Amino acid sequence: MAKFDNILLFGCGNMAGAMLDGWLAGGIPAANFTVYTRTHRPLPEGVEQVHEVPTDRTFDAVMIGVKPQYLDDVVDQLEPAMGPETAVFSILAGVEYASLAARFPRAGAIVRIMPNLACALGKSPIALGDTGLDDAGREAITTLMEPLGTPVWLGEEEEFHAVTALAGSGPAFVYRFIDALAGAAEELGVEKEAAEQLAKAMVEGASLLAGSSEFSPGELADKVASPGGVTRAGMNVMDEDGAINKLMLATLTSARKRSAEMAEEARKG
Repeated sequence: MAKFDNILLFGCGNMAGAMLDGWLAGGIPAANFTVYTRTHRPLPEGVEQVHEVPTDRTFDAVMIGVKPQYLDDVVDQLEPAMGPETAVFSILAGVEYASLAARFPRAGAIVRIMPNLACALGKSPIALGDTGLDDAGREAITTLMEPLGTPVWLGEEEEFHAVTALAGSGPAFVYRFIDALAGAAEELGVEKEAAEQLAKAMVEGASLLAGSSEFSPGELADKVASPGGVTRAGMNVMDEDGAINKLMLATLTSARKRSAEMAEEARKG
């Protein structure tokens, strides 16, 4: 299982679609992908679309792109496509190895993947974990994921709950922050459209700098904030009693808790 050149995408919603776009933009041939959809939908040129799961061929991987609560509804369709040379790719939040292995016992490996929609741009963090892969298989997975962003292998499955909150849900939290920044500027008299454009441009530039800088984000913040200056005055509000750290911890804790609850629901089936 050292190559993944023939992949079935079962479902092609927002997340799976973003991954497909990222793979194709990264130069992976469209012929490597077969997409199952219940009804016809537009797909990139060269990608095969089917409305029944093929059982006349072997897939290197089958990626499950349905919502976690619908997993049991699709097992009977997918199980015949599994075999000892097939890896299950799961992007299902909160669904653990054991739950997947119980549903797809003939699969040769289980790979959990936690990306976000920035896959389409090749800028997603991608948390990875597996059961059943050898070193060559993991290397092949890393190579496959690199066009989508930054692959990171996790040591323990339990980490997926927190990583889902950080990397999977994180973009929504950042979008809320951008919206709040723009809204605050509008309250202070900046025209709405200008406030939104400036907030988005500021966050884009700051993110690019954080990603390329030798300094940590905390160090960069201190470099922007001169003692007694404008930035420091604003940061003092965020830092008072650890306000921003407490907010982020509460946000990620709540998201992680929900991921753990979904894992329990999947175990119960």
